Amino acid sequence: MSLTYARHLAGMLILALAGCATAPPPPELTSENAPAALPRKVELSAVPYFSQEDFQCGPAALAMVLNHAGVKSDPAALKPEVYLPEREGSLQVEMAATVRRHGRVAYLLEPALGDVLEEVARGTPVVVLQNLALDWYPVWHYAVVIGYDLDRKEIILRSGREQRQTLSFFTFQNTWARSAHWAMVAMPPEHIPATAREARYVSAVNVLGKTGDLPAAHAAYLAAAERWPQSLGVQIGLGNVAYLMKRLDIAEQAFRRAVDGHPDSVAALNNLAQTLSDLGREEEALGYVQKAVALGGPLQDIARSTQADIERKLKQ
Repeated sequence: MSLTYARHLAGMLILALAGCATAPPPPELTSENAPAALPRKVELSAVPYFSQEDFQCGPAALAMVLNHAGVKSDPAALKPEVYLPEREGSLQVEMAATVRRHGRVAYLLEPALGDVLEEVARGTPVVVLQNLALDWYPVWHYAVVIGYDLDRKEIILRSGREQRQTLSFFTFQNTWARSAHWAMVAMPPEHIPATAREARYVSAVNVLGKTGDLPAAHAAYLAAAERWPQSLGVQIGLGNVAYLMKRLDIAEQAFRRAVDGHPDSVAALNNLAQTLSDLGREEEALGYVQKAVALGGPLQDIARSTQADIERKLKQ
């Protein structure tokens, strides 16, 4: 059997994150209440610029952040991946999917301007979605935040046909709020966003792994394990990807760390048992899966199935 528990765990993480969209809007950021650790002024002048054609702000914004993340591309090449002619634009889900198709982690930021500025301060440009008109007559537009000036209360963007657009915090936050503060970074898998939250990041890497780019997902989980070494989601994710790559030695190590840190995790116990069974260590595997079955819970049937497979092998 495959590592079914990993799919259940990933689903729970995604559902938990769905509530973020309904969170109350963050307070307006001013130069006075900005995080103290932020430099007063930052501009990522090395971020490449691509001027957009009509309705092509999505491909242009993606080309900028992907090139900055080490992926050579341009708006013309990205247009077939992300542009929807019938909508004369690009949906957020297609923007994130395109980032993943190019082996990068698409991470959606928390809806707070402070997080956007912190990413920029750490050297990462941020794609944002704005409504440049009114709620009842929207004009949607993707731009790339490349800098800010706290003293002037300004944000700096690559936007449309403007290589360097400056907007006041007030104007930017009004246009950005109309998209429910949608913001995304495209990260090389070995680098984690400065503002990343554990569950949200594990969910993003899990989706990357589902594209089939297992080496990228593996690299992302390794980086996550450095930041959150005690994370159950990270260790199970790392183990699952290693298992699918047929690196059972790495999978075993990851699942052991998960079991050591979370001995009551049925997912960790089951996946460790399955890996040990695949390594031909049935007696050892049986002990772990018996513990998983004894814990019960909604995943008990899957643990019972694993146990039955192991017991069948022992009788052969």
